[in-house]
Amino acid sequence: MTYKISNTELTLQPTSGRWIPRRLLGTAGSSHSVYAGVRNYELNWGLLSPAEFNQLIGFYNTLGVSGTVSVDLPEYGASTYTFKTYSGCTMQEPETSAYFTEHQQSARLLITNIRA
Repeated sequence: MTYKISNTELTLQPTSGRWIPRRLLGTAGSSHSVYAGVRNYELNWGLLSPAEFNQLIGFYNTLGVSGTVSVDLPEYGASTYTFKTYSGCTMQEPETSAYFTEHQQSARLLITNIRA
């Protein structure tokens, strides 16, 4: 089971990934919390080569063509660690920090608009 974007396996699998808590919109009349209907997932890497980071930039640049991507992520709320394909997702531009011995020290990629 691996992370994929648009059915392409990432050259370097993330060091960590996590579901971001949904934004609280308010409270319904029955005192139940109301949350945004979509979720976000954050992928993080500890050290990437320029080529590995370039692959992330390439995925982001394809959004200009289709507007959305499909992603394979750990299924939200599943009882086992299984991956599921989510379609119609968007993503923010990959972020990176300083260079260290010709590698980016860390990178972050946020997948948004996930209907889980």
